[in-house]
Amino acid sequence: MMELKKSDFYYDLPRELIAQHPLEQRSASRLMHLSRETGEVSHYHFTDIKRFLRAGDCLVLNNTRVIPARLFGKRMDTGGAVEVLLLRRRELMLWEVLVRPGKKARVGMKLQFGDGLLTGEVTDIVEEGNRLIRFSCDGVFEEVLDRLGEMPLPPYITEKLEDKNRYQTVYAKYDGSAAAPTAGLHFTDELLAEVASMGVDIAYVTLHVGLGTFRPVKEDNILEHHMHTEWYEVSPQAAGQINHARQNGGRVICVGTTSCRTVESCADETGLVRAGQGETDIFIYPGYKFKVPDGLITNFHLPESTLIMLVSALAGRERVLGAYEEAVRERYRFFSFGDAMIIV
Repeated sequence: MMELKKSDFYYDLPRELIAQHPLEQRSASRLMHLSRETGEVSHYHFTDIKRFLRAGDCLVLNNTRVIPARLFGKRMDTGGAVEVLLLRRRELMLWEVLVRPGKKARVGMKLQFGDGLLTGEVTDIVEEGNRLIRFSCDGVFEEVLDRLGEMPLPPYITEKLEDKNRYQTVYAKYDGSAAAPTAGLHFTDELLAEVASMGVDIAYVTLHVGLGTFRPVKEDNILEHHMHTEWYEVSPQAAGQINHARQNGGRVICVGTTSCRTVESCADETGLVRAGQGETDIFIYPGYKFKVPDGLITNFHLPESTLIMLVSALAGRERVLGAYEEAVRERYRFFSFGDAMIIV
């Protein structure tokens, strides 16, 4: 296979097109359609999503819930300011985290947050310099976190989010993500009900999105890029819904790259999806042969990111970059709070 370079996935994005806040109405965003068959691009609004769905299809959504994973605290010894980003839970009160400033976060360092409402101690240094911190608090950890934590918005969003729920899908259910599955942010309860009433089956899977989502690809040859593992679960019900659609002539359309990676992680070579849970580090880039999805609803992703590589694997690199260039010309809004694209 030919070598794929990071620069093969670059496009030029004017900074002012990076959406800094969500639209007042979730489903008011724009929708670009990229035809998998012809490569043709057309423009709609997100509520037009129904015209691309039909009875018998299965829409796959990721029902992970973003936790307010950013904590600001102090070192107990010096009083120095510390920022902690919760990445993944290892045990009930033990978390793998990112600490800033990191170099001084040695094993044994004690921290406090919210005037001692929550305390923690660094117990280990693990891969890529991440720390393990064992927390302690009076009461339920999740409730304390809800009081003290802030939403871990991506670094390209520099404005404050007024309403925490706007970085959460309306169907978010299971706590565990350090980032939202943003393609789902466009759906309202009403729109999902309309889609279901058309005879489209809606299946929910869970993948807790890790910080790897924001990590840039550093290697020029993308095959040398190491994906971080993320925890997923596919219930017997969801697996049954997906398999039923495929076996009865319906299409499987994933909402977001996280849903797509989840179903691909638990499908066998024939495309049969098996229920279960585990860790996935699946990296999808051009040349990959998809086993399950027929289509994808997704946002517009960062240049040279693993996400634009996945979209390129589904629709073709040149077509995707052409569609992105048109989105720039048409002044679409980009990234987490931006507009959407459907590839079918």
